[in-house]
Amino acid sequence: MTTHFITAEIDLQESPTQLNQAIEAELNKRGEPLRWAITQVNSQQQTAQVEAVVTVTEPMNNL
Repeated sequence: MTTHFITAEIDLQESPTQLNQAIEAELNKRGEPLRWAITQVNSQQQTAQVEAVVTVTEPMNNL
């Protein structure tokens, strides 16, 4: 298992609940989120930048 620091750009949603779900869905594509934070909001483009730490399980090599 390894940890990775990632950034993602998420479209802003109608409600905080929908935004939370959109963020978690995007992060789950890249691993299991340990923590995340919205670090920047672009009101003109209606996007939020998210920084996160995720864990990724890598297949074990046969030794």
